[in-house]
Amino acid sequence: MEYEVIVIGGGQAGLAMGYSLKQKNVSFIIIDENEQTGISWRKRYDSLRLFTPRNYSQLHGFHVRGDPKGFPDKNEMADYLNVFRIKNDLPIVHNEKVIKLSKNGEKKFSVITQSKTYKAKQIVVATGAFYNPFVPNIHDGTASFDIHASKYRNPSQIPKGNVLIIGAGNTGVQIAAELNKTHQVTLSQSKPMKSVPQVIAGRSLFWWLEKFRIGRAKPNSFIGKILREREPLIGNDYKTVKKNVEIVGRLIEIKEGKACFNNGISKQVQNVIWATGYRNDYSWIQIEGALSSHGRPLHCFGVTNVVGLYFIGLSWQSKRSSALLYGVSDDAKYIAEKIQQQEM
Repeated sequence: MEYEVIVIGGGQAGLAMGYSLKQKNVSFIIIDENEQTGISWRKRYDSLRLFTPRNYSQLHGFHVRGDPKGFPDKNEMADYLNVFRIKNDLPIVHNEKVIKLSKNGEKKFSVITQSKTYKAKQIVVATGAFYNPFVPNIHDGTASFDIHASKYRNPSQIPKGNVLIIGAGNTGVQIAAELNKTHQVTLSQSKPMKSVPQVIAGRSLFWWLEKFRIGRAKPNSFIGKILREREPLIGNDYKTVKKNVEIVGRLIEIKEGKACFNNGISKQVQNVIWATGYRNDYSWIQIEGALSSHGRPLHCFGVTNVVGLYFIGLSWQSKRSSALLYGVSDDAKYIAEKIQQQEM
C-alpha cells in the first residue's frame, strides 16, 4: 500500500494534521492503534475536565458544543474529536499499531504495523506529547494496591486505607483533591508548586495568555525558558490539597510497604498512585538522524533533517501551546506547508 503522506497517530495532533493536509489537497492516510477516534480520552479518570475552556479546546476553529467559557469533560472531547473526523471526512485506519518506521536509503518510507506494510513519500509522527506511563524504579511492589495515574478512574476503585500519590503536577493534584473526600491522602512533591486560577478578572487564563502572547512563547525565548523550567498548576485544586492533604517531599523509595522521603519523613502505605507522567518511546523509529542519543526527536518546529519526516503534537514543539488543542492547529498548518513544498 503506497501513499503520498502517512500520519501516524489519530489523536488531536493527527486529526489537526489531516485537516491541514486536506486543505492543501495533499493525499494522505492516518494510521491509529486505537479502535475508535477519541477513545483515549474516554479511558482517563471519570472526573477529568480540561483546564482550557471550550473556546480554547478546538481544532481549526471547529467549535465545541456548549458554553464557550465552560470547561469540557473527557467524554465531550472524545465526542468532539470523532465528530471532527467525520465532518471533515478524514481517512483513518483504526486498530493498526505501528511497530517500525524505516527509510533505509530509499526515497520512500516503510511503515510496518502488526499486520501490514505501508509505503509513503512523507511521514508525520503524531503520537503526541505523552505516550507510555512512566513509573520510576524506586519501589519493590509491596504496596497492597499500586497503579499509574493513567489507570485511575474514581475513588471507588481504591481499596480502604491510606493513599500515597507520587507527583504533584496537575493530574496528581486533581486526584488528591478528589480522593481526599474518601481516603487519607499523602501527596509527594519533588519541589514547591505554584498555582494560577482558571479565571482571572472574569476571563479565562488562556485569554490572558494569548492577550500577552505567553501562549505563543517560543521554546528558546526568555519567557519560554522560564515557563519550561517551572510550569504552574492550573485551577484551585492545589489550594484544597494544601489545606486537607499531607504534603511530603520527594519520594526516595518504597520498600516493604514503607515509603521514605527526602525530608526525613517515612510512613507505611497501603495504596499507591504514580502521577509521574509519561515518556515517549520512539525506539520503533529506526531512521538515522531522526532521534537524539537520548531517543528524543531532533527537529526544528516539527521539521527534521530527514527529508520527508515530521513530528507534531510535541510539548513546546514551536510554542507553549503546541501540545494543546488550540495550539496544535498552527503547527499542523506550518507542517502541511512544508509537505506541500516538498512535493513540488
